[in-house]
Amino acid sequence: MIKKITGDAVVGIYILAAFVMFIVPIPSFLLDVLLAINMSVAFSVLFSTMFSLEVLDMSFYPTILLFTTVFRIALNISSTRLILSTGDPGVVVTTFGQFVGGGDLIMGVIVFAILLIVQFMVINKGSERVAEVTARFTLDAMPGKQMAIDADLNTGAIDDAEAKRRRDKIQEEASFFGSMDGAVKYVKGDATAGLIITAVNLVGGIAMGMTRRGQSFSDALNTYGVLTIGDGLVSAIPSLLISLSTGILVTKGSKSADFGNALLSQLFTLPKSLYFVGATLIALSFTPLPFLIYCPLGIIFILVGRRMSSQMKTAGIEQKVEEEEIAEAEEIRRPENVTSLLQVDPIELEFGYGIIPLADAAQGGDLLDRVVMIRRQIALELGTVVPIIRLRDNIQLNPNQYIIKIKGIQTSVGEILFNHYLAMNPGYVEEEIAGIPTIEPSFKLPALWITEGQRERAESVGYTVVDPPSIIATHLTEVIRQHIAELLTRQDVQTLVDNLKESNPSIVEELVPKLLGLGEIQKVLQNLLSEGISIRDLLTIFESLADHATVTRDTDLLTEYVRQSLKRAISNKYFAGESTVSVVTLDPKLEQEIMGSVKQSEQGAYITLDPERIKSMIESVRKETGKLTDMGKSAIVLTSPIVRMYFKRLTEDYFSDLVVVSYNEVESDVELQSVGMVSA
Repeated sequence: MIKKITGDAVVGIYILAAFVMFIVPIPSFLLDVLLAINMSVAFSVLFSTMFSLEVLDMSFYPTILLFTTVFRIALNISSTRLILSTGDPGVVVTTFGQFVGGGDLIMGVIVFAILLIVQFMVINKGSERVAEVTARFTLDAMPGKQMAIDADLNTGAIDDAEAKRRRDKIQEEASFFGSMDGAVKYVKGDATAGLIITAVNLVGGIAMGMTRRGQSFSDALNTYGVLTIGDGLVSAIPSLLISLSTGILVTKGSKSADFGNALLSQLFTLPKSLYFVGATLIALSFTPLPFLIYCPLGIIFILVGRRMSSQMKTAGIEQKVEEEEIAEAEEIRRPENVTSLLQVDPIELEFGYGIIPLADAAQGGDLLDRVVMIRRQIALELGTVVPIIRLRDNIQLNPNQYIIKIKGIQTSVGEILFNHYLAMNPGYVEEEIAGIPTIEPSFKLPALWITEGQRERAESVGYTVVDPPSIIATHLTEVIRQHIAELLTRQDVQTLVDNLKESNPSIVEELVPKLLGLGEIQKVLQNLLSEGISIRDLLTIFESLADHATVTRDTDLLTEYVRQSLKRAISNKYFAGESTVSVVTLDPKLEQEIMGSVKQSEQGAYITLDPERIKSMIESVRKETGKLTDMGKSAIVLTSPIVRMYFKRLTEDYFSDLVVVSYNEVESDVELQSVGMVSA
């Protein structure tokens, strides 16, 4: 905190001093101190830009440019005021005018003019152009970099924290180079202002000397000319250093490198070029040029080239030996190196090359974003984390075909038609439209492929119209929902337990592992997920398990107890928004028959009903639930608590979307209406 306050105070004093100099005359000795500070700041900026590893290490450089420019102009105003009022601007200005300028007005003007030309025409001009081009290319490259980050995130190469860090860096680079494009104008304006201030000082000094001090034109020109040139030089040199710093920073780009070592390695690591330089210098030494300078310098270049060549040969031999050793080691391990082949991705989406544009953000595809949203949606809906979804292109598939794999096994397949939309009749649309008949892949409903021109018409008459990316995303979501239970691993359960332990350590310590093991908790959570019950309220689930695990460790029975503790969530899922809920009930005699056929074994309970009785019961279920579907309602069967799990087990192979709930899982304020009774 103290360091932050100190830094803020230093910067504040620096800017405040500049504004004070704009208004208040300062003595010459204080001007000398401030000029020395200005010079030291300029050198600090120069060496910081040279030795910073990344361009973002100087992310505040545009602000630094603005501050140093304001401070330098304030110094110019103060020195101008002293030159014109007293003729004594201090030791620093006088020394620069006499020593750097050689004590000669013409020499000083020439040196000053050369500095300005180098700064204005060479460094500033080049820096301005490089900053402009760099800013443009940085902004143009942003979408591609974002897509690469999303691809790495979806393939699991990086985690969310690394992806966020990379995105932030891209944003910072874009903001930095955009700011630098404008900040370079400060340096250019500073050079122009220095030239104008010098001209004003010279004209004003001559006028002051002739009118106020009674000097002749030549005396006034000599006196004030030397001081003006000194003032110009003492301002131009820090300005030149800042300009050079700007040029270094914008030409450095976004590469992470040690400036000095990288520069020397690029200039003096090619022996051939050093040989040519040395031979050229030796040849020039036999001309009227100084032999004792050029010949020794040429010999030095040749010796350096020989040394570099020897080092490169040694390094090449060492690298070759190392590569051979690595190759031999790999060859030895090759028969046993099958670990990579054992890895199975939990979820894969493979698609033909025709679908690649949907996954390529550079071509306007948003499939990657939709995959990320699928994981978020299921996490909120079911309370579990979906594993990383691998997206791969597969040239063996048809161009517009895609397949979905769960644990390496194909579970579903679909195909889209590019430049077309899928139109589905929700059941109440009577007007038919022309299209290519097909089957919607997620729910196996009849649908039509229609063109872009038919889309508006289809929507106006009531059809549900979706685009190809939505078809794939919806299909993938439904497949994940169907298999989410088997995707829940023990490691996932451990993660959920650890998260709950941070906020509710007592319940976790009571339950795990004293009452239930991790595998038993996993089985209960899988039972809930297999019927679409969210496990997001993990605290309630664990409290219910802790209450009943002392009586039984049967995971099926524990699941029923947990479901009853989650009755508010279950009622909200199936009965929300309806004043009266239509359901189908079970004949009490059938319930007794089912319970009478339940047998217990070491592997769990099983049902011994006669196959004909089961077939008759299934037909009755199909008949009674058909009444609900004809009414446009969900097929819900209401049973007694003790029968629910066994009835669900009997019917789950025949009805994938049949909802079976017990009386204890329904809130008391829900009004139920039976439209039929299952009997056999």
